[in-house]
Amino acid sequence: MKSGWKKALWALAAVILLLALLGALAVTALTPRIVSSMMNPLVGEARGAPSTEGARVHADLAVVDLHADALLWDVDLLARRDYGHVDLPRLVEGRVAVQAFAVVTKTPAGMNIESNTADSDLITWLALAQGWPPRTWRNLLGRALHQADKLHDAAENSEGRLVVIRDRAGLDELLRLRVRDPTVVGGVLGLEGAHALEGDLASVDRLFEAGFRSIGLTHFFDNEVGGSAHGVDKGGLTGFGRSVLARMEALGMAVDLAHASPRLVDDVLAVATRPVIVSHTGVHGTCDNQRNLDDARLAAIAATGGVVGIGLWETALCGESPSAWARAVRHAVTVAGVDHVALGSDWDGAVGAIVDAAGTVYLVDALLEEGFSQDEIHRIMGANALRVLRETLPVADATGGYPAAGPIAAPIAWAIRRFGGTGTIESPSRYMRQRGPSAASRGAHE
Repeated sequence: MKSGWKKALWALAAVILLLALLGALAVTALTPRIVSSMMNPLVGEARGAPSTEGARVHADLAVVDLHADALLWDVDLLARRDYGHVDLPRLVEGRVAVQAFAVVTKTPAGMNIESNTADSDLITWLALAQGWPPRTWRNLLGRALHQADKLHDAAENSEGRLVVIRDRAGLDELLRLRVRDPTVVGGVLGLEGAHALEGDLASVDRLFEAGFRSIGLTHFFDNEVGGSAHGVDKGGLTGFGRSVLARMEALGMAVDLAHASPRLVDDVLAVATRPVIVSHTGVHGTCDNQRNLDDARLAAIAATGGVVGIGLWETALCGESPSAWARAVRHAVTVAGVDHVALGSDWDGAVGAIVDAAGTVYLVDALLEEGFSQDEIHRIMGANALRVLRETLPVADATGGYPAAGPIAAPIAWAIRRFGGTGTIESPSRYMRQRGPSAASRGAHE
């Protein structure tokens, strides 16, 4: 009898353990949907059919969006979802030719646009809840590389419908493919916040090797590179930051000044030799707050040949409608010129967006109502960003590699000296040369 009770208790314990395990697995499986749907809603009034003219203009566009955080969430990018903002079917419906996928590695608790420290980290909990591998739990660079892997895996499984753009030839090949098949979409990887470098210049090369082609210098707190608009000190470009900037320009990585403090913006613009981007922002002229750009810096970014992406969330616009977005675009165009304004949605960035990736036709309608011509809309919705991508992306050599992606050679060392930076290479062997054809030319193999 005693033995029978023991067996029964062990069986009950096993059942309880199994149920607990199944419950944990269910929570992990449901977490991305629950969290993403709560944090990435669509906002504003319901909309009917777009105008006939808007649909006509939209049908001829190759849209480029400079910022989406879809890789933060464990969702299938290739399947249409009824929550969040970005997936491949909706990108196709929205005529998005190129989507910039930003990678978030750390966000502080109590995040706000005024002042944040780096003392806390919400992404640790999100990584654990979503079942990310152990290398991501405490390592910021590991998180960046994990999210990059997700994009590469999606491209590999897409049967050529999604390609990762690594260089200028890859971008040109994508645009040629879209002449025959406008359902092919290109993805460009970018890092949101250079804190993921963790003070190691070699990490710039590791990110480049993984396919990253832009780095946002700051996010919501100050870091080793410089000050955030939402940090405590809000300082300028550091010595390490100058080294990072020089290395990025040498490799062919765009400098993104979204979230940068005014002092950091000024310091970067004083030494940048290539077009600079602000991937997602608003403008003081229509929404004056700490998150958005003032007129002087709008004009200064345009003077580099760069572009400013106007966002689709309330803090960027002080409104929740396509017309509020179009008003911000109008102000940016008035200050910076029509060749220097673009779309920078912040889709899936824990914000309420006024449209999702399928709804870009409503942005076209709003631009038409604001008085923009079809040619101006063509530039704002894609051509301006394509120009800057073409100017900043690296050029592969005959082997498919990148000449600057080896050990820091004399020209690169000169660039670091010219920028006045600091930083040494602890192990030159870490700088492995990137080989292989561009992602778009590999098609379904990327």
